[in-house]
Amino acid sequence: MTVDTSLVQERRLVTPIPGPKSVEVLKRRSAATSAGLGMAIPVVIERAHDAILQDIDGNCIIDLGSGIGVTNVGNTNDRVVARVIEQVQAITHTCFTVAPYESYIEVCEILNEITPGDHPKKSLLVNSGAEAVENAVKVARHYTKRPAVVVFEHAYHGRTNLTMALTAKNIPYKEGFGPFANEIYRMPFPYSYRWMGNASTITEDALNEITLKIEKEIGAHNVAAILIEPIVGEGGFLVPPAGFLPGLSDYAKENGIVFIADEVQSGFARTGDMFAVDHEGVVPDMITMAKGIAGGLPLAAVTGRAEIMDCVHAGGLGGTYGGNPVACAAALGALESYAQDNLTARAQHIGAILRESLTMLASTYPVIGEVRGRGAMQAIELVREGSKEPNPEAVNAVVKYCQSKGVLILTAGTYNNVIRFLPPLVITDELLRDALGVLEEAFASLR
Repeated sequence: MTVDTSLVQERRLVTPIPGPKSVEVLKRRSAATSAGLGMAIPVVIERAHDAILQDIDGNCIIDLGSGIGVTNVGNTNDRVVARVIEQVQAITHTCFTVAPYESYIEVCEILNEITPGDHPKKSLLVNSGAEAVENAVKVARHYTKRPAVVVFEHAYHGRTNLTMALTAKNIPYKEGFGPFANEIYRMPFPYSYRWMGNASTITEDALNEITLKIEKEIGAHNVAAILIEPIVGEGGFLVPPAGFLPGLSDYAKENGIVFIADEVQSGFARTGDMFAVDHEGVVPDMITMAKGIAGGLPLAAVTGRAEIMDCVHAGGLGGTYGGNPVACAAALGALESYAQDNLTARAQHIGAILRESLTMLASTYPVIGEVRGRGAMQAIELVREGSKEPNPEAVNAVVKYCQSKGVLILTAGTYNNVIRFLPPLVITDELLRDALGVLEEAFASLR
């Protein structure tokens, strides 16, 4: 069986955004689905391929969000689709902990190979990034026999009770949903653009402050894990200063603390390295992954040192749907694409185009306070001219303009003033430059 997943990679508008068909279906959405579900763009998608989303009105929209960093290998990636079709005709579910299947093992073997470090590793497959983080924390606690978990300002780790506690931002993620899990301790993150101290000593000062707080407020001997996003995602694509992650990792090692890298958004070639920690050669004890792992199907993973992953008693880990065979097949297709299509290099190339264009915009429009990111994970922070006061109104205006012209972009940031760019790593240069041209029009329209 063959399925045509092709879609011309060009922006094309045949109706206003939203079109009349989308408007009608969105009325049904409002009537049928929870009001607690947000919506980034008011259209209804019926087809997608690579970096183009086609709505039910026939509009072709450039996707610079990848479903929040999920479709790194492109939407309806040919390898992913082929493997999914083959798998869904063979097995749809047995539950791996009931009757195992080979694809789960294959995915784990690849993750053990490609994640940082040459030490023995083992993996666990689950359904979502939040579930991966939750499992990593409980394994770390079981291994160390310690209760405390250290996390950071601006962090996002998920929407379960534990991961909401780990997450920094209240609205929209935590408001009204407490009480939350305890023994969670939040530390300052060296947010370079808003750092109040000496910029030249930011790494040393941040590490000193964090380690002092751990020693005085928790006791390092009580800390099971230090959990950190190597590049902060929902908090605004904050890139830690050079030396910070290695210093934090060294401190964890010296004190018997499990160092967990949350690579849910930054992993799988997104930053121009297979994982963001690779940039400085950091080798975490455990790494959590999701989003880009399976080309759009729900799958997530925890990979860690074998002695840590094996500390849990039989039956202590698992879940009915974790590592579903169809999702595993998709992951094998996506992982093959990362390797065969050299998508880390492609992410570096996309990042260079993004950085050049965004930097030029920043030089023209003072509302852009900072351009930051790594590889194909870039962002701009918008401020009120002449200050660093957050400017969420400008963000909203730019996003709406881009949407009206057929370009989907996403927002982020603790202060709701960041626009983030997460294009599929297979986007063509022409399509990316077209989208960036629309972005420039959006900033010009602010004046």
